[in-house]
Amino acid sequence: MNKQPPSATQRKAPKGPTKTPYTILAQLVQWIPKGLIPSLAEQFDIRYRTFNATSHVVALMYGQLSGYAGLNAIVDAAHAHANEWRRIRNVEPPARNTFSNANRKRNPAMAEALYWAVFKHLAEQFPAFTGNKRLNGFLYRVKRKVFIIDSTTLQLAMNAIDWARHRRKKAAAKVHLRYHANNALPAFAVVESAAHHDSTRAGALCADLKDGDILLGDRAYTDLKFLHGLAARGVFFVLREKANMVFTVVKKEKLAKPGKNATDADVVILADERVKPALAASQKHYPGTLRRVTARVLVDGRMREMNFLTNHLSWSPRTVAALYKARWGIELFFKELKQTCAIGDFVGYNENAVKWQVWVALLVHLLIRFTSFMAKWKPSLSRLAGVVRASVMLKRALFGLLKWYGTAPAPNPRDGPLKPLFLQLLLPFRL
Repeated sequence: MNKQPPSATQRKAPKGPTKTPYTILAQLVQWIPKGLIPSLAEQFDIRYRTFNATSHVVALMYGQLSGYAGLNAIVDAAHAHANEWRRIRNVEPPARNTFSNANRKRNPAMAEALYWAVFKHLAEQFPAFTGNKRLNGFLYRVKRKVFIIDSTTLQLAMNAIDWARHRRKKAAAKVHLRYHANNALPAFAVVESAAHHDSTRAGALCADLKDGDILLGDRAYTDLKFLHGLAARGVFFVLREKANMVFTVVKKEKLAKPGKNATDADVVILADERVKPALAASQKHYPGTLRRVTARVLVDGRMREMNFLTNHLSWSPRTVAALYKARWGIELFFKELKQTCAIGDFVGYNENAVKWQVWVALLVHLLIRFTSFMAKWKPSLSRLAGVVRASVMLKRALFGLLKWYGTAPAPNPRDGPLKPLFLQLLLPFRL
């Protein structure tokens, strides 16, 4: 006699995540060393009576994790969970005016120092988290540190135009970032108004690059004086040529014959040349020889011709093009940051408030990335952020919650093939 499969009522419900006295918010705050925030508050002369620096940081973190964009929403939610807040290192739920004044008047350099201190702590305690990961494609041959520089603009309200004037009737902040391609994490950042051109912050972003490091950047950073400084320090670079640059071709390299699958490749090399600046002023800025690789590259589904400049003379031209393609990793990082954190709306619009919120957003992103690493999370980071957002005040073990959440189960073979959608509409509806 064959046993019948158990019915839906007989099947055991999957065991949920373990209960804990600590909320998801508290479990994320625990990765910040306990005495770090008070120590930095003293270092940066953060004065307070009741709303201390730890309460300030946790309130901003809660705004990022919960997705609440407004000041009132954060304050109201904090007071609704006041008892749970006080279990997180005795932090106090903020009053509206107190929170606003803290964002406006406290030195945001403390938030910047906090981010890098937590980054250093996680790197020391868990070296694999910030360790180098093998790059894909041609880049697995490159046994060097690869850095990418770029910036992203954050639109602000008109009441921020006094300090963040971007255009005649617009205000914006800008995040300048040096991104470590080997571990997909930031290496250096500058947060300021969007009035400055990207190239003006290139020197600060690359000040500590060492001999043998590789720098990738868009044509906004193609400044010959800056590039000559990099070459003098032994730093290799790959950037796009600006349209108005004039070079004299010194030598043309013979191209290798294309392989069998060259017609299907996403990179087609057109030229490999040694060039020198043609104008006298440009020759003073870069007196040496550059290499220019011209290639057709697949971008957004169509082939585009691009010129790349580099000071490395022995790489294959395909490696040069592949390195520049890796530059798009920083664009994915900015997209990921904006998807996981609340930096589209701000709780304050003066310079200090914006910088506080951006640096805490970077801190929250770092902790979410660390959670993904520790939990061996396979789906996207935005999905993990969604799970955290939905359960930020839930008292469940975070790693157990992520393991239990998982992905949708595979279809049951006993159910047969799925019906097309238009046929499903005709099937009887049952509760």
